Amino acid sequence: MKFKKMVSVLLAAVCVLSLAACGGSGDDSGSDASGGSDEAKKDSSSTTAKVIDIDLTEEDYAFGVDKTQPELLEQVNTFVGKIKEDGTLEEICDKYFGSGEPEAVESAELDDSKDQLVVATNAAFEPFEYTKGENYYGIDMEIAALLAKELNKELVIQNMDFEAVCLSVSQQKCDIAMAGLTISKEREEYVVFTDSYYKASQRLVVPESETKFDDCADAEAVEALLNELGGSDSIGVQAGTTGQFYVEGDDELEFAGLPAKCVTYKSGSLAVQDMLNGNIKYVVIDAAPAQAITESINEMQ
Repeated sequence: MKFKKMVSVLLAAVCVLSLAACGGSGDDSGSDASGGSDEAKKDSSSTTAKVIDIDLTEEDYAFGVDKTQPELLEQVNTFVGKIKEDGTLEEICDKYFGSGEPEAVESAELDDSKDQLVVATNAAFEPFEYTKGENYYGIDMEIAALLAKELNKELVIQNMDFEAVCLSVSQQKCDIAMAGLTISKEREEYVVFTDSYYKASQRLVVPESETKFDDCADAEAVEALLNELGGSDSIGVQAGTTGQFYVEGDDELEFAGLPAKCVTYKSGSLAVQDMLNGNIKYVVIDAAPAQAITESINEMQ
C-alpha cells in the first residue's frame, strides 16, 4: 500500500485504516461471487458495513523497483528518506487522514522518445491510489508525482490489475511499482524493494448488524471467532493482496489460514458490496482502504 519513527507512529495510529498487500492465486473475481452462508444470504437487510478496529497483521509497504535499474533504487531510497525527514510524507498523509486536501495527479502518455518515469499501479486502493475522472489521487500517486519531479522525468501512470503490477516491472514494461505493496519474498522474485515508507495492517469488515466481534480486545480474540467458521462460510478479499494470504494461509507470512472459503474480487469495494448483498459473510482488506471503502459505500446506502 517507509516511516521513520515519527511518521510511522502517526500513520500506524490514524492509518489503522489500511496499501498492497501480498500475492495469492484465487480465481473468483466478480462482484457476483457466491458462497456465503445461509445466514449471510438471509441478512440482506444489512445495508451498511463497519470495520473491526483491531489489527490482524503488521506489514511494511514499500515501492518495487526494476531489478535492472540499481541507480533508480538508490535514487528512490534517497528520496523516501528526504520526504520522511522534511515532513513532506506527513503532509501528504494528512491530505488523506487529516484535514488536508487531496491533489490530482496527471499522467502523461507513454512515449519511448521521452525521459519518463513509468509507474505501475492498481488504482482501486483508496487512499493510496484511486481515480476521479481522468486524474489519479492517493498517497502513492502524490509521492510518484514528486518523485518524477525530483528525477526530472515525465510521470506516466499505468493502471492495471493488482496481480500484474510487480510482473510488469519485472518485464521492464514499467520502472517502479507503487500500489500499496507489502514487502514479501514472493514479490522479491519480481522486484527489488525500496526502504519501507508505511506501516500497514489487515482489518476485518462486517455488516453493521454483526455483534459477534464487539467484545474482542485483540487479534487473537478475532481470529478465535473466525476459526469457528466452516467451509460453507465465505470471506471476501481483493485478489493478490495480503488479505488473501491471511484467509488462505501462508507459511512465509506465518498465516495459519481460516476454515472459511476465500472469495477473490478485483477490488475491496466489490467485496464489501457483495457482503452487503448477502453473498459472503465478511471481508478482510488493508486497514486504510477498509475504512475508506466502508465510509464511501455507507454514504451511498
